Amino acid sequence: MLEDFERYPLTFGPTPIEKLSRLSDHLGGDVEIFAKREDCNSGLAFGGNKLRKLEYIVPDAIKSGADTLVSIGGVQSNHTRMVAAVAAKIGLKCRLVQEAWVPHEDAVYDRVGNIMLSRIMGADVRLAEDGFDIGIRRSWEEAIEDVKAKGGKPYAIPAGASVHPYGGLGYVGFAEEVRRQEADLGFQFDYVVVCTVTGSTHAGMTVGFAKDGRAEKVIGIDASATPAQTKAQVVEIARRTADLVKLGREIEERDVVLVEDYAYPIYGVPSEETKEAIRLCARLEGMITDPVYEGKSMQGMIDLVSKGYFPKGSKILYAHLGGAPALNGYGYTFRNG
Repeated sequence: MLEDFERYPLTFGPTPIEKLSRLSDHLGGDVEIFAKREDCNSGLAFGGNKLRKLEYIVPDAIKSGADTLVSIGGVQSNHTRMVAAVAAKIGLKCRLVQEAWVPHEDAVYDRVGNIMLSRIMGADVRLAEDGFDIGIRRSWEEAIEDVKAKGGKPYAIPAGASVHPYGGLGYVGFAEEVRRQEADLGFQFDYVVVCTVTGSTHAGMTVGFAKDGRAEKVIGIDASATPAQTKAQVVEIARRTADLVKLGREIEERDVVLVEDYAYPIYGVPSEETKEAIRLCARLEGMITDPVYEGKSMQGMIDLVSKGYFPKGSKILYAHLGGAPALNGYGYTFRNG
């Protein structure tokens, strides 16, 4: 599906699929849980899902003649960390806007984790007081204009790379990669569980798995706490991506499954249940998830399994998208483990 699109390799190759046997047994053994380790996909600044997206965006950035990548996210944004890493890798400057998306008051929140790594990699990091929103941000547009005004040539990458024209392509590739791995494993996954916020990871998967009739088997766990806006954006990105890759059919709203029950209390703030899911996964499998994204999707998957959402005998693929560096911003929360 991606033969017509140029890709700039930033990842090691296909990410491993690991069986989570102890977690599966702990949850009753009625389903088998596996993890696809997108968190281990690259040597660039701890990797993660954003690199799959950026592999299809970088060729366009290079062709544009840009000298500066300009992007945006929250203070502990995984995406901006990866944009900083990619800029360093390909020899461009990087301007990042870090908005106050999370009402979190840990004393070192804006000095550790993702934002610290971005600074170490040489990004020009600017803090902004604007609150959370997955849409196009004025502070980002102002940063783009500021780079121009100072004689630079910016290349604009929106939050999560999601509403970029090529933002969904990387996770179409994820689905194709999973199909190849399924052939080697000798079975097909019944469900894929993924965290959903800005939307292009979920959207790309939806398009990729629509090819073999499994779009509605991609179960998005909302972590945005703005589910109506998030679902609409996933649908929009999926439709645009389906047209790009010539899927051959329309993406319908029913193709996008978004479970809204686990984003509370608000984006970026972990509930007690999220914290317990992080601890459970770590103590049973040694697999680290974060308070903003993967902890909430892990909580959602655990709860859905416990409630019998997945039929007995199902094989579930949990997409681990990365994000562990953000844990450093929640040091007080996890001070005792």
